[in-house]
Amino acid sequence: MADSKGTLLITGGAGYIGSHTVKHLLAGGEKIVVLDNLVFGHREALPLERVTFVQGDMSDAALVETVFHQHKPEAVLHFAAFAYVGESVTDPLKYYRNNLAAPLTVLEAMQRHACRRFIFSSTCATYGNPVRIPMDETHPQDPVNPYGASKQMLERVLRDCEAAWGLKAVFLRYFNASGCDLDGEIGEDHDPETHLIPRILMAVTGEIDAITVFGTDYPTPDGTCIRDYIHVNDLAAAHALALGYLRGGGATTAVNLGTGRGFSVKEIVATAEAVTGRKVPVSYGPRRAGDPPELVCNPARAKAVLGWEAQHKDPRTHIESAWKWMSGPRQGRY
Repeated sequence: MADSKGTLLITGGAGYIGSHTVKHLLAGGEKIVVLDNLVFGHREALPLERVTFVQGDMSDAALVETVFHQHKPEAVLHFAAFAYVGESVTDPLKYYRNNLAAPLTVLEAMQRHACRRFIFSSTCATYGNPVRIPMDETHPQDPVNPYGASKQMLERVLRDCEAAWGLKAVFLRYFNASGCDLDGEIGEDHDPETHLIPRILMAVTGEIDAITVFGTDYPTPDGTCIRDYIHVNDLAAAHALALGYLRGGGATTAVNLGTGRGFSVKEIVATAEAVTGRKVPVSYGPRRAGDPPELVCNPARAKAVLGWEAQHKDPRTHIESAWKWMSGPRQGRY
């Protein structure tokens, strides 16, 4: 029998995926405490009248202890991380400190307070370069950059915590997160912005001169990279289902989150032109080191274990939702 609902602690809940998940969980009647240092998150992305917001860093042991003592969370949803792959290569210690060492403070508090449910915002970057497509959870994990390695290492830490003191965790390995809240209330706003869809729309609006397509000679139908784009609302729904799975006594597991369909860079550009009715300024450059030709998810385990399936498989929806938010009233944008 599933436990009654308690308070949820969401680290990084003011960020892109975290804020969308907060909105989804609130709609389901959850009680939420958000811990975010606002390095990349946005206070305005949260309905502050409906959540308890604590500004601070998850590496602050005294603060984390206070949060656990006051709010007694029954589960942690962990989003807080640095996620710029290139920066992780040039400054690996920054990534290992934030993505691996800092969460240990939260885990230590969980152990002290007998909080044994952890949902981890992981990544397909833990797999590294694909050896087969589509990629399922049995695919070898051989990350090619410190970002992916830091996520894989925390997965190992969580498994060791399960063996030592009974922690149960779900590792949600995202493919290419994209899109914005379908209501247009919150969206994607990174600084710097590196994701393809918002950069395309920034080029359309003139915020940047053009997007650069890196490589047109890949062994794909149109020569550009193929990726599996998963809508942020679908990611949010997966976190809620993972929470229900753990509340129901589910075992620690890893789950890929994607649509099972891949789209090339050129296809995304063409779709954006159809959505906006404007030409996307494009320049072409050489391949970037470490970019595999194709990354596509096998999402079968997510459906079997969590009952989850992506509802927004057409990237047109992703682009329309992002365009609605980017072109909407600025007072609604953080």
